Amino acid sequence: MSDPRRSVRLVLETVEVAARPGYAVSVVRCAEVHPGWSPPEVAAGHRMVLVRRGRFRRRVRGTVADADPALAYLASPGDEESFAHPAGGDVCTSVAFGAQRWSQLTGDSPAATTVYVDARLDLAHRRAVAAVTDPDYALAEELLKLVGHAITQAAVVRTPASADRTDDRALVSRAREAIASCDPGGLFPLADLLGVSPYRLSRAFPRELGVSLTRYRNRLRVGRALDRLEAGERELARLAADLGFADQAHLTRTVREHAGKTPAVLRGLLAGERREGGRRA
Repeated sequence: MSDPRRSVRLVLETVEVAARPGYAVSVVRCAEVHPGWSPPEVAAGHRMVLVRRGRFRRRVRGTVADADPALAYLASPGDEESFAHPAGGDVCTSVAFGAQRWSQLTGDSPAATTVYVDARLDLAHRRAVAAVTDPDYALAEELLKLVGHAITQAAVVRTPASADRTDDRALVSRAREAIASCDPGGLFPLADLLGVSPYRLSRAFPRELGVSLTRYRNRLRVGRALDRLEAGERELARLAADLGFADQAHLTRTVREHAGKTPAVLRGLLAGERREGGRRA
């Protein structure tokens, strides 16, 4: 998503939900299919964009990356960005920072273009969105956690660039799209669907994203579980069955491993923040 204050693409709807000196939070929605690349736009400031729903593409510095709930991106002043929305219906949170505030929060951390969004970063994102009704304290605290975790993720050491890196990126992109749209049900069926060796597919994920294919797929399932818990889901056995877990215990173990808390605790935490937000509003 482009800078909310500079966007000229009519398919986007931007709502600024909180603004204070040095930072602002906006919700950006793309309701229409826009498969072609947008005209280049130059980023005016530092920006972190996290996807709540859907998927879109971003091109910057000659590199194309797919943004979805498991992959966020960071924009820096002067970045020339183009975007494509091949499916439409994507919803993002855009957090813009002034130069001084960004430097204060990140220090001398190296710049990164994309950030793998693990379940803990996803939870920090959700908590920041829930805190927008108290921008001076609650939101500020959640943004500290959000940026801190994102910078840690961006600093994860990856395999040095090689002749296979471009191929890895394309293969992982196709695999992510397949898992999100139909989840063929295993490593071997996914490799067959993509027409590649299962060894090749299995090796590409840690080289490109820093996590295994299994962990990535479970990360998406945990994200769907968080969506349901945030909406007030109380039947954990049903939730486990709907998301393809062996049973409720399997759901609980996986969610706790990825998010650091059990589904029951997360349900209370997210529901409590909704109630608190409603009272402040």
